Amino acid sequence: TTFCLGFGFKTITTKNSNNMKRVTGIGGVFFKSKDPKKITEWYQKHLGLETNPYGATFEWYENPDSTTKAQTQWTPFAEDSKYFEKDFMINYRVENLEGLVEELKKEGVTIVDKIETYDYGKFIHILDGEGNKVQLWEPID
Repeated sequence: TTFCLGFGFKTITTKNSNNMKRVTGIGGVFFKSKDPKKITEWYQKHLGLETNPYGATFEWYENPDSTTKAQTQWTPFAEDSKYFEKDFMINYRVENLEGLVEELKKEGVTIVDKIETYDYGKFIHILDGEGNKVQLWEPID
């Protein structure tokens, strides 16, 4: 399954007119839950997810030669979480987050916050054409 997901996500890579890569895959699926701990346990018990404190991490290979491992994160959030407004938020994997943000600014895309860096990557939030909050992530693999 993870191979198929990785292969499928790799095919949605897009480039702009400058031939710069934009989205390279789905970095995570996040959703609100009345009881994140309980729903995580349910998914672990009934669907076999190997969970961790952040939810579950699906690893797959980014390149056909199987040398570049990638991840997709699955995480339930508290129902009253303010991290995102709607019931779901998609996290897109990107390359060169700083360069992409500059291009998006030129295109008039709303940038919600500043780039934040953690030991597992850089993040920023933008709004899509309907005002949905989208998270962009440049992983540190």
